[in-house]
Amino acid sequence: MQYLEIIEHITAEFEQNSNLAQAEKMAKYMRNLFPYYGIQKPIRAMILKPLIKELLKVSTADNVETITDILWNKPQREFQYVGMEYAEKTEKLWQENTSIRLFENLIVTKSWWDSVDFIASHLVGKYFLKWNSELPIIIDNWNSSDNLWLNRTAIIFQLFYKDKTDIELLTKVILTHKESKEFFIQKAIGWSLRQYGYTNPEFVKSFVGNHALAPLSKREALKNL
Repeated sequence: MQYLEIIEHITAEFEQNSNLAQAEKMAKYMRNLFPYYGIQKPIRAMILKPLIKELLKVSTADNVETITDILWNKPQREFQYVGMEYAEKTEKLWQENTSIRLFENLIVTKSWWDSVDFIASHLVGKYFLKWNSELPIIIDNWNSSDNLWLNRTAIIFQLFYKDKTDIELLTKVILTHKESKEFFIQKAIGWSLRQYGYTNPEFVKSFVGNHALAPLSKREALKNL
């Protein structure tokens, strides 16, 4: 099968397993920003397991971005979940320079925390562990952007870096936004510090003690310390 046929098969399976009542609940939880089929994660995973395998078989460095875009541009939110999970599974096919542009487009398109947080930590984070020559420029651009989701990504992309965390960069992005009134930014600051606190608790305690962070950021940062 070609990739368009497989995507059609995924669509047919989603339509067959749609649940209107659940779709309304899921859409409401996401502030009605996106339509849903109403397929919860365990069922979605069961449907997709064999189909993603087939999709990966026909994926190449030349078509992986096209496939991701096709999935991303479909209306139901479940397709965005498929798109970003598929993008992660094709890591061996990522290309330096082009893949990060794809991820940036995913961040700013159909944006909400459920997609952005996955992209930041599972795609952008992994990308910069492979290729970091453009990291300073890209993260600086995202950090100074008017798009809050790019700001949030700049703050949290190192979530799973542990001792590979660039402390200087983490400090810079947090201090840029420490006075932000935006919930998703305050939460991101606290989350990034809390996560790094598992590796370097003394740094996080000192950082929180020496900087005037929003109460939400401070509370999140110290939650497990």
